[in-house]
Amino acid sequence: MTRESESGLPVEPVYGPDALLGWDPAEQLGEPGAYPFTRGVHPSMYTGRPWTMRQYAGFGTAAESNARYRRLIAHGTTGLSVAFDLPTQMGHDSDAPLAHGEVGRVGVAVDSLDDMRVLLDGIPLEKVSTSMTINAPAAPLLLLYQLVAEEQGTAADRLTGTVQNDVLKEYIARGTYIFPPRPSLRLTADVFRYCRAEIPRWNTISISGYHMAEAGASPAQEIAFTLADGIAYVRTAIAAGMDVDAFAPRLSFFFVARTTLLEEVAKFRAARRIWARVMREEFGARDPRSLMLRFHAQTAGVQLTAQQPEVNLVRVALQGLAAVLGGTQSLHTNSFDEALALPTDGSARLALRTQQVLAHETDVTSTVDPFAGSYAVERMTDDVEGAALALMRRVEDLGGAVAAIEHGFQKGEIERNAYRIARETDSGERVVVGVNRFRLDEEEPYEPLRVDPAVEARQAERLAGLRARRDRRAVEAALSALGRAAEGADNVLYPMKEALRARATVGEVCDALRAVWGTYVPRDAF
Repeated sequence: MTRESESGLPVEPVYGPDALLGWDPAEQLGEPGAYPFTRGVHPSMYTGRPWTMRQYAGFGTAAESNARYRRLIAHGTTGLSVAFDLPTQMGHDSDAPLAHGEVGRVGVAVDSLDDMRVLLDGIPLEKVSTSMTINAPAAPLLLLYQLVAEEQGTAADRLTGTVQNDVLKEYIARGTYIFPPRPSLRLTADVFRYCRAEIPRWNTISISGYHMAEAGASPAQEIAFTLADGIAYVRTAIAAGMDVDAFAPRLSFFFVARTTLLEEVAKFRAARRIWARVMREEFGARDPRSLMLRFHAQTAGVQLTAQQPEVNLVRVALQGLAAVLGGTQSLHTNSFDEALALPTDGSARLALRTQQVLAHETDVTSTVDPFAGSYAVERMTDDVEGAALALMRRVEDLGGAVAAIEHGFQKGEIERNAYRIARETDSGERVVVGVNRFRLDEEEPYEPLRVDPAVEARQAERLAGLRARRDRRAVEAALSALGRAAEGADNVLYPMKEALRARATVGEVCDALRAVWGTYVPRDAF
């Protein structure tokens, strides 16, 4: 009996040589570290060293998050991943009326240079790779990070990390956008140019399918819409006068890792192959690094359950294994209690230990690409690739990623798939352990981590003190210069950095851009 994959593609009970009839290993596979990078972006992959183990963390105040980061580093984390609260993600200060009730809830509140100093206190920025999950206000948060590094005596050319900076997926799946798509793309290109000149080792964007998957995208939709966004960013940078090989090596991607291990491995392999061909054939990239799809993976938060949360330990281990077998460059493993609340210290440590077991107690790091040549995985890779390319052609037919967003295409496709998943779960056709099968009559009690509601008041006090101490005229002059750059064609990051150095807040910087570019009002998906 034929089953269907998460992408709705047929999965046969048995695969044999006939599954790969007409299949050219040299064309489809190649060697690890070589075009088309199906088998991974590095020749040795994890046989040389394991992936970067990141833990996504941030809550409450900068001081509380800093303490969590220090503990994670002490436990063996090799890369930090900063979660910002919703007001920061939307470019609002903690004392703004729209921020009320959300300060410090789903991430750390960072309003100014003072907060970033506290957040990074005692962390050796020249040694730690930092990823910041921030999109619409990515530029000011990156500049705050650079300013703190300079104060610590670390030159910008020694900094390594990633800023997510992927605003297109916000219009598709997540909603934390500020400006309309076209000025947002201009800001993205300014970040590319700025980092090329000032922070050359920094990854300037993490083009994200993760949040699309969390909203309900299938694996094929996830890579199709993510790579379509990537194409839009490349076109924007080229239109701004940049050579493709000057910025493409610093592009990176961010995908989900689900429990459906075989299709996830196939998805990652297909994504690398598609991207390599697009960069070589459409954009004429010559630098091999421009052809490499390097990605960070995070285990699937949407698959975690509040019911019997300890079962999430098994889910996260399987999801992490899928990411590793698929060739991720870095990995965040979710904590088992994240369906209930922010993770506790103990659960965050256990999530890190899951990665360490995969790296040091299994044999998955002993050989490169252990699934290569598998009849099932290679056929599934071809199937996912074909489905993704068909969706990418539909995006192109609408005029590209931005035009398709304006038509509501990607959002509508994802919502239809999310409805299909919900319907299958409700009917029992899709089994979710502890939710619609194998339930308990009574759940065991669990005490989640709670954010102190006084965080908002304390952040407001810090802002009031900042505004009283700073040179008001210098701030106003710097924000005016930022507005003039936004009206013209100059790179806005240079005046933005000076405004932040003068103690302008993240909200004030974003307000200066809102005054010129406006804000985005979505249309309903069709």
